[in-house]
Amino acid sequence: MADPLPEPDRAEGAPHPRDTARLIGQEAAEAAFLTAFRQGRLHHGWLLTGPKGVGKATLAWRLARFLLATPDDDGGMFAAPPPETLDIPDGHPVARRMRALAEPRLHLLRRGPNEKETALSQVITVDEVRKMKSFFTLSAADGGRRVAIVDAADEMNTAAANALLKLLEEPPAGALFFLIAHQPNRLLPTIRSRCRALRLPPLPPAALSDALTQAGGEVAPEDRQALAELAGGSVGEAFRLANAEGLQTYAALVRLLSDLPRLDRSRANALSETVAGKAGAERFDLLVTLIDLFLSRLARAGTLGQCPPEAAPGEATLIARLSPSPLAARGWADLAGDLTLRARRGKAVNLDPAALLMDILLQIDGVAGKLAAN
Repeated sequence: MADPLPEPDRAEGAPHPRDTARLIGQEAAEAAFLTAFRQGRLHHGWLLTGPKGVGKATLAWRLARFLLATPDDDGGMFAAPPPETLDIPDGHPVARRMRALAEPRLHLLRRGPNEKETALSQVITVDEVRKMKSFFTLSAADGGRRVAIVDAADEMNTAAANALLKLLEEPPAGALFFLIAHQPNRLLPTIRSRCRALRLPPLPPAALSDALTQAGGEVAPEDRQALAELAGGSVGEAFRLANAEGLQTYAALVRLLSDLPRLDRSRANALSETVAGKAGAERFDLLVTLIDLFLSRLARAGTLGQCPPEAAPGEATLIARLSPSPLAARGWADLAGDLTLRARRGKAVNLDPAALLMDILLQIDGVAGKLAAN
């Protein structure tokens, strides 16, 4: 029997957003929704945007749980007072059913299996949207609200997006849609215009550390700032970095690049050999991500004339030396785009990852030499 396919809306090793007890660091978005609810001004479509991993899916599940567990205010003299928070007890029947994916008034739209059912599809197809349309054609058991979560809306193909647009243009009675989008500009403008947007910003270091702990990861207090810098305020990325020893790997990369523009080739080769073979695939992806991040930090520092908070010992000194001006910043920005494309192409044609990584390091050394000569 084949192994079950992973859930496409769940970060590997982390709890699913439906199982996350509370949302950390996004109080403004919660307050905006609660205000609309209390004022009776709920829009039928909500677009939750922001960087990947900052809590958009957790918020969507939290809002859905709140709406399905909170009765409508009938305006009578014995009506319950307006809710002050979005909190719903873990033992509430709706909460229990949602954790089990058994709540009949909730539909989850996400990527399904491919045609051969051997892996997940790369996109949300129109067939998946049709299933959601069928869900809304059924009458709600109590005539009340029904909720759909789309995770992620920017993964829909064109046919799926057009099918969803029709539902947003003529929403069924009592229907609310929560669209999660990491890159909202990829959505049809007409979809964006039919939703109220809630943007979730990156998390500050303390909130990110608390959210990471809630997700089952641990970070030492002295590493909070560094992890927040590298993860861009994203809990999902912080979880990946923490599990993959990202801080230690970035520190090793900074030590290696501290010799620029006289790269120690023996040390560079030793680092490259750590990504050799199939076992090194994840480490290769991690190193390419960290290199791209380092180059981006170089470009930003040269443009702004200010170093970002240090994410590894010696990084600030290295950045100040390598990117002292906007001219240097442009050189590093151009290289970042070229190397990202080079890494993707090399991986697509199965180039030796060790050789590919070594080539990337030599390209960085070459640009450092040219900038130093200027």
